[in-house]
Amino acid sequence: MALTYVIGDIHGALQKLLTLIQRCEEHVAGRPMKLVFLGDYIDRGPESEGVVRLLIDLRSKMPNQVIALRGNHEATALAIVDGEIPVIHWLSQGGAATLRSYGIEDANALPRAHLDWMRSLPLTLDDGRRFFVHAGIAPEKPLDAQQERDLLWIREPFLSDARDYGRLIVHGHTPLFGNSPELRSNRLNLDTGAGYGGPLTAAVFAEDQTPPIAFLQVA
Repeated sequence: MALTYVIGDIHGALQKLLTLIQRCEEHVAGRPMKLVFLGDYIDRGPESEGVVRLLIDLRSKMPNQVIALRGNHEATALAIVDGEIPVIHWLSQGGAATLRSYGIEDANALPRAHLDWMRSLPLTLDDGRRFFVHAGIAPEKPLDAQQERDLLWIREPFLSDARDYGRLIVHGHTPLFGNSPELRSNRLNLDTGAGYGGPLTAAVFAEDQTPPIAFLQVA
């Protein structure tokens, strides 16, 4: 039986990511596996460049097993490069750490291959039981009618809504500071604050049941 390992917001925490992927590989013990990443690979932490490089490499080696979704921090970096928002907005939200990790001072100097990869990232993944997304969904809209801004940025009213969406919504974006993921009847938040010194978390999902069967963490 294949297992899916879903990893929350990384924010430049390369060493945590490397260790967590190793733990996932040990846990799966030779069975088929998929890796799903929920976005926010860059900013805040010290090694954004290394995280992006690793994910691009993983995707090239295992194209059918690795899915990386876009987060609002990748969207912001692209908006800076495209001249859509002032750079100060990004720098104040962790972008300065990203520039340092690349050894550059201008977002326009980010490697074209890394920017193209960010542009290629999908916003959602639906496996029939779970709906994977960076931030969440607009509760009043069907899953197939969601808007990009909500998928990347929403907090309320999504976080407080208790309705059944027909899928377990698996998301990140809103950091949790108790070191544990938040599992509710209709959603699972996997952002355990790796970008703020907290652990990086993976949820383990089986094909034949909706809730996670386990959690793996690297503190």
